Amino acid sequence: MKHLPKHLRPRWRYVAVGIESWPGADVDRRAFQRALWFAAQNLVGDVGSADIDASLLRFRFADAAGDAVVRARRGEVERLRAVLATIDEIDGEPVGLSVRGTSGTVRACEEKYIRRPPEAFEERNVAFAAAERTASVRGDRVDLDLPEGRVGATALDIRDN
Repeated sequence: MKHLPKHLRPRWRYVAVGIESWPGADVDRRAFQRALWFAAQNLVGDVGSADIDASLLRFRFADAAGDAVVRARRGEVERLRAVLATIDEIDGEPVGLSVRGTSGTVRACEEKYIRRPPEAFEERNVAFAAAERTASVRGDRVDLDLPEGRVGATALDIRDN
């Protein structure tokens, strides 16, 4: 079978996506792809979802942080960004997604936007809400497990013990 001439081939853009969640969260590639497809279908419908043609090319998630490269057709990047903004949980795990950048090739996308090492987190005892608690600290962000659920805080909200 012959290849299509270059002027007839589809043009793609590659979007680098940062993924962040609570410590201990488990997000896998298949669940991320499914969440992406469902969000696209819910936001822009079947026809719009087919126009975007979003697919996950690269995925890495470990220690509550990760990144992904998502492919979309040229001219549909803004709609893909809107779809990504609607994703707030994957397989029941709350996540935060951020678009780091867009590129014309996978290699350039990875080199420009994904090559930074993930921030490691450490366990510390902190004072929060008039009690000593165990927290996971990543940079200036602090994640606390309370009896009511998880709470995100900053270094200004806590006191180290």
